[in-house]
Amino acid sequence: ALSKVESLRPDIIFMDNQLPGENGLDLSREIKHVYGDIVIVILTTNNQPEYRQQVLRNGADCYISKGDDSCMEEILTQIEGVLDGRSPG
Repeated sequence: ALSKVESLRPDIIFMDNQLPGENGLDLSREIKHVYGDIVIVILTTNNQPEYRQQVLRNGADCYISKGDDSCMEEILTQIEGVLDGRSPG
C-alpha cells in the first residue's frame, strides 16, 4: 500500500480499518508520517466514540461510519473539500 501511495501520490485516501494483512490505523499513521498533506478518511462499521478518537490520533483526517445514513453525503463532502482545497472535517 505504501508503494502505491508513493507512486500515485493521491490527494485523498479512503481506507477501511480492516485490510488484508494490514491494519488501517497503522497504515494511516505511516502514510501521514511520510505524506502529511494526503487526506486520509477512515471508513468503518465501528461507531464507538473511543474508536473514533483512536482513528484521529493515528493520523486520519476524518472518520465516516458506513452504518450512518449520511455516509455517502459525508464521502462527497470530503471529496469536494479536497478538490476545493479546504481542510477536511
